[in-house]
Amino acid sequence: MATLTLRDLRKSYGSTDVIKGINLDVSDREFVVFVGPSGCGKSTLLRMIAGLEDITSGELQIDGKRVNDVGPADRGLAMVFQSYALYPHMTVRQNMGFALRLARVSKAERDRKVDEAARILQLGPYLERRPKDLSGGQRQRVAIGRSIVRDPKVFLFDEPLSNLDAALRGQMRMELLRLHEDLNATMIYVTHDQVEAMTMADKIVVLQAGLVEQVGSPLELYHHPDNLFVAGFIGSPRMNLLPAQVVEATGSGVTVALASGAQVTAPTSASGARPGDTVTLGVRPEGLRIDPAGPVSGEVTLVERLGGLTLLHINAAGGQAMTVQIEGSDSTRPHEAVRLSINTAACHLFDKGGQALSRLARHPLAA
Repeated sequence: MATLTLRDLRKSYGSTDVIKGINLDVSDREFVVFVGPSGCGKSTLLRMIAGLEDITSGELQIDGKRVNDVGPADRGLAMVFQSYALYPHMTVRQNMGFALRLARVSKAERDRKVDEAARILQLGPYLERRPKDLSGGQRQRVAIGRSIVRDPKVFLFDEPLSNLDAALRGQMRMELLRLHEDLNATMIYVTHDQVEAMTMADKIVVLQAGLVEQVGSPLELYHHPDNLFVAGFIGSPRMNLLPAQVVEATGSGVTVALASGAQVTAPTSASGARPGDTVTLGVRPEGLRIDPAGPVSGEVTLVERLGGLTLLHINAAGGQAMTVQIEGSDSTRPHEAVRLSINTAACHLFDKGGQALSRLARHPLAA
């Protein structure tokens, strides 16, 4: 059993508020990812949970017990940092078992726990090597193994993959997911990389300026963002966000006019939308397609060929920049004139304040 409860958690440095009242429940064995841009407070929040930062106000509970004043070593948590922080003069075995040695755990028990962690992390052949003889990914696994041997209630990860190259990051993402399944443990993971968040999380917490913007599953946030910030942050390539004006609001949706003059009817509630209102139309790159009869005209400015898919960057009529995701085999080239159609079922509308208008139907994958 390992649950966390955050109630109106706040952190201030003098007169500067960094964490501004966060409420969150983390369930037993859940993989939760804190994501947001640099400076949003995600690492500070993680350090508050770990006990490395004092809590200014609010309450933190672990398994229903208030731990605001409990020291880091007594919270039953283990933290993996961005830096591996391995002792260069020690072997892998000695690094992984060092905390147990300080706790005066017997050598036999230390070896048993280190061997088990090495089996889980596939580090068995490297136990007698020193950190300088390991790759970056192997060093990070040693750092994770150092946490596993402590049998923590909750694992905390603070951007652990940011020092790795792209190929190793992809490999380590899979290894962490396998580790989560093998250990059946509660994990909280901090990253600024929304791709990591989408591929790893059971639940994503999107943070901005010390506040929670939205909490939900990856697909829920992707298909049903609550506001413009989440819509623009979650998804790669990012959602197209196009200025528009409400033409008509009925029971079947809200019709808006784009700067190009094209009209689109989004499947959103008419409540809160009046003719003449300024809104933002959101549509994912895969919700656009090349269509000779499409209502939106434009010119291709850049083509990104990624193998299985291609991204077209288009300057649409009215000066709107748009990104279209199409099949990798498509032959469209830069400077071609194109027309686009829009999958209206995939459209979102956001009011002048950036809040999403309620959709008439939820996407089946996010239900």
